Order: sequence, then structure tokens, then C-alpha cells
Amino acid sequence: MPGLTTTELAKELGVTKGRVSQYVSEGKLDGCYQGDGRARRFDLVKAAEALGRRLDKGQMMGNGAATRRSLREIETGDDNDAPQNRQPSGDLLSPLDPSRYELAKTQKVEEEARRLRRQNKLDEGTLVLAEEAARQVKRQLAQEIAQVETMLRDAARRVADVMGVDYREVRSILIDQWRAHRGDRSEALKVAVEEAGATDEEREADF
Repeated sequence: MPGLTTTELAKELGVTKGRVSQYVSEGKLDGCYQGDGRARRFDLVKAAEALGRRLDKGQMMGNGAATRRSLREIETGDDNDAPQNRQPSGDLLSPLDPSRYELAKTQKVEEEARRLRRQNKLDEGTLVLAEEAARQVKRQLAQEIAQVETMLRDAARRVADVMGVDYREVRSILIDQWRAHRGDRSEALKVAVEEAGATDEEREADF
């Protein structure tokens, strides 16, 4: 699969991220993606077909690995792309079309420029990898949750002593309520993250 993120697919289709999430929830994009949540990656062509959308020539070209593959085929003169073997394909550009070759070269240069910008930011210490940030946040949240659950157990013992009730029953009630709250908040935050758009700084960085 080409592997577009939810944000990238929304941009290609001219809709919002929320609308893409709605399509997924309604089952309209079944078979058009792999993974879940932020790791979900879409196949643009399959998604467009599933929604009855028509892609333009630039979109059908794709980018990333697909672009590099096209360049290799053009430069090596793959027999599968020989004029006598090619069939008309609607909006698809001919493999030997000069416009396709120039587009592929331009995309390759842009990808390399983005890679160098990312590396420069990492070297300068002004860019933090999302994976590392996620690990740090997860570790801190785990520590906070452990402290809350310790506090709840202490509170349950205090209530039991003051009210003269069973400590285990009070603790069970408080812990169950807390875990239900955590579950509700987790789902709400997951939806908020999936629908969040890029900041102005992120769009300007174009990573």
C-alpha cells in the first residue's frame, strides 16, 4: 500500500480528517487501509474507488516508494513498459511521458529536501521524534496513575475507619469508579487526537 495517513488521505480527497474517520466508522473504507488509530495507513486508489471519487493525474502518480519505483522503471527501460506492451489507462500517464518523468524527479528532490530538514532539526535539538515523546509521556502517565490509585486505597481506608464500614468494599467501589472514568477519558482523547489538525508551525515545517 502507498500508506497515506488520515491527514494525507483527507487532503487528497478534499475532506476533513473527521470525515475520513466517519467513513472508517461507517465501514465505507473497509479493505482500503491497514493498522488502527494513528498507525492507520490508507491506499489512496482503493479509498477513492470505494467512495466513488475520481483521482487526477498527479494523485495517480503517488509519491515516496511508488515514485522511486517509477524512476527506476523509466531509467532502466523495463520491458514491461515497452510501448508495444502498454495499454491505455484512462487518467494514468504513459510511463515514457516526459511529464511523468519530470514529476517523479521533482517529487524525489522534495522528499530528499524534507529528509535533510528533519535531520538538521534533530541535530540542532529543535525537533523531537514522536516515538520518543510518546514513550516519555506514557512513562509519566503511568507514574501519575499509580499515585492516584495509591491515594484511592489510602482514602478507602480512611473512609472505612471513620464510617465504620468494610475497607475492601470501599476500596472496590473507588477503584471501579476510577477505572471507568479512565476508560471514558481514554476514548474521548483518542477521538480528539485523530481529529486534531496540524499546527501552523507543523504545516510550515512540511515534514
